[in-house]
Amino acid sequence: MVVPAAWPPTLAGWTHTYSGKVRELYLPAGEAEHAHPDLALVIASDRISAFDFVLEPSIPEKGALLTQLSKWWFEQFPDVPNHLRNGLQPPAQYEASSMIVERLQMIPIECVVRGYLTGSGFAEYQETGEVCGIPLPAGLNNGDKLHEPIFTPAFKAEQGEHDRNIDFAETVSIIGEELAVKIRDFSLRVYARASEIAEKSGLIIADTKFEFGIDKNGVVTLADEVLTSDSSRYWDGDTWLSEASGEKSLASFDKQIVRNWLSANWDKQGTPPALPVEIVERTRFKYQELFEKLTGAYFLG
Repeated sequence: MVVPAAWPPTLAGWTHTYSGKVRELYLPAGEAEHAHPDLALVIASDRISAFDFVLEPSIPEKGALLTQLSKWWFEQFPDVPNHLRNGLQPPAQYEASSMIVERLQMIPIECVVRGYLTGSGFAEYQETGEVCGIPLPAGLNNGDKLHEPIFTPAFKAEQGEHDRNIDFAETVSIIGEELAVKIRDFSLRVYARASEIAEKSGLIIADTKFEFGIDKNGVVTLADEVLTSDSSRYWDGDTWLSEASGEKSLASFDKQIVRNWLSANWDKQGTPPALPVEIVERTRFKYQELFEKLTGAYFLG
């Protein structure tokens, strides 16, 4: 997606209402506002974020790649309620990077599932032997597969602030036990099924995050992006298995390239530095490679 000089764009028939780190939200305007009051347009920009900061420059065609991958994953779970809807046509120039969705009451919990120990989970484990209040066996290394996937939620912060990892007890205190159990079980079930699908393409989903909302009928509904290169860590299965012990080779197909470069070149104070052209190009290539590995289709842009 080519970002116009004026961003977010002004779109006929739509009213822009919100800018997230990566996505823009529009509501129907004019006659469509009355005909489809429960629908919205979500456009994924090419912006990329890491460590809760939006970075420069953007990743070319990232919005379209992630949107098309999300749509593919939604299709893999026909029995799982999701927010995709028909009834309105997205603007032609943003069709590849946009979704028409049902407006939901969003649940303020980021539902993280970890099947492997890495990232912030590994850092917490090194300090406490736990991840989000869940004790783990001693002696685990970065990249190790867990005995079973674990649910490690986070409380979603406002834009500009940092999401906060919480344990299940705090999740219950925020949204109630019934809903907390439902989104935990939902997340673990979808992760398990997605992992089986990814393994057929030689990929490991090390961890991922889901977001849920509640529709007008009270149904818990999978929303936002799902199992994309931004919301998940994907590793090459053959490379990971080739490491018999110790540090695993975590060849990734996600924005870990960006995280690694930032960690080596920024102290997380002040404004992040601009990403080098090489990092932008490598990230774009890995996003496309993941899309094609999973879906078996070429990304045409």
